[in-house]
Amino acid sequence: MLRITGGNALIDAGIIVKKAKITENMKVADLGCGATGHFVFPIARLVGKKGVVYAVDILKTVLGNIDKISKQEGLENIKTVWSDLEIFGATRIEPNSLDLGLLINTLYLSNKRIEIIKESVRLLKKGGKLIIAEWRSTALPFGPSVENRVKEEIVLEAAPKIGLLQVDEFDAGPYHYGLVFEKA
Repeated sequence: MLRITGGNALIDAGIIVKKAKITENMKVADLGCGATGHFVFPIARLVGKKGVVYAVDILKTVLGNIDKISKQEGLENIKTVWSDLEIFGATRIEPNSLDLGLLINTLYLSNKRIEIIKESVRLLKKGGKLIIAEWRSTALPFGPSVENRVKEEIVLEAAPKIGLLQVDEFDAGPYHYGLVFEKA
C-alpha cells in the first residue's frame, strides 16, 4: 500500500492519487509541482521505471530541490521542466503525450487561469485526464485570500470550451474541491 505523508491535513494527496488511477508506464505531469514534490515522488513510484513524471514549475530553485531529492531516492523517472504555464506552447513536453496532468493548488496563484488550463490540455493526449484541485471559496484563517481562490463554477464553465469533458468531482480534503476532466 502506498503511503503519502505531509500536507494531508489540508489536501488529501491519497484521494487525488486514487482518483488519478495511475498505473505503470504512464506519463504524468505535476504542473506547478512545488518544492516538496508532494505528488511527484509517490507518483514516480507508481508509474515505475518505464513511466515518466514531469515536475513542472516556474521557480528554478523548486526544480533544483526536486532534482536533489530524486537523486537521493534513486528515482530516475522524474524529469524537471522549467516553464511559465501561463504561456501557450512554453512547456517543453511533447504535445498530446501525457496520460495525466495535475493542477493542484496552482490556479489560485495566477490571474491567467484559463491560459494555464489551455497549456495543460495541449500536453494531454486524446483521452488523457486532467485533475484540478483548488481551495474552496470559503474564508479560512489560512490559505490564500478568498479573492484569489478559484471558484469551481468558473473551471466547469471554461472546461468544455477548451476541449475538456468533466468525468468526476470529489472532495480533495476538507478545504479543497477536486475535478477530473478528460481531453476530448
